[in-house]
Amino acid sequence: MVIEKKAPEERALDILRREIAACRICRDAPLGGADTRLPHEPRPVAVISSKARILIAGQAPGLKVHESGIPFNDASGDRLRDWLQVDRETFYDRDCFAIVPMGFCFPGYDAKGSDLPPRRECAPHWRSRVISTMPQIELVLAIGQYAQAWHMAMERRENMTETVRAWQTTLARPRLPGILPLPHPSWHNTGWIKRNPWFEEELLPVLRERVTALLR
Repeated sequence: MVIEKKAPEERALDILRREIAACRICRDAPLGGADTRLPHEPRPVAVISSKARILIAGQAPGLKVHESGIPFNDASGDRLRDWLQVDRETFYDRDCFAIVPMGFCFPGYDAKGSDLPPRRECAPHWRSRVISTMPQIELVLAIGQYAQAWHMAMERRENMTETVRAWQTTLARPRLPGILPLPHPSWHNTGWIKRNPWFEEELLPVLRERVTALLR
């Protein structure tokens, strides 16, 4: 029997993946004290890759993703895959895409039944370390205000709409990885997409062109 030896960088990523899977910070050491602890068992969801050149930086898993353990395994994922023009097999191939949300666990619902923001404990503890293990990333898709705040910092505009509207300026900056801001693909944003036709007419064709080139 031939035992395949993993490269050192892949072994390091395996260790990191196990550490993330075992993370219980939001339940056991919440930043806001015991009253703000995650009310359910954490189930961190992230896809870290040593080969993917595209990083999908989202918000936090929803309930369906929490239950399945598969990122974007919901209607939002269907829309995102349509934006990217990729099938499920390609989307979930970690040699093609890394998927690292700002919060790894489903944060629960607010009083109105909407998803809460990503947990505050997650990104400060994990994000810099995770990103540093993927130097091959060439394009970050910064989805929603939380990912844009982290990855774009002072480049972010006064709101999500204006941040995404300035996508050409952001993408044209001479840096690696490049950053392309996107709205969240939630179906709750259907109205936003209709009010901003430039998103589908101007941004999506460029997004698909970049993704196709990086998947070759």
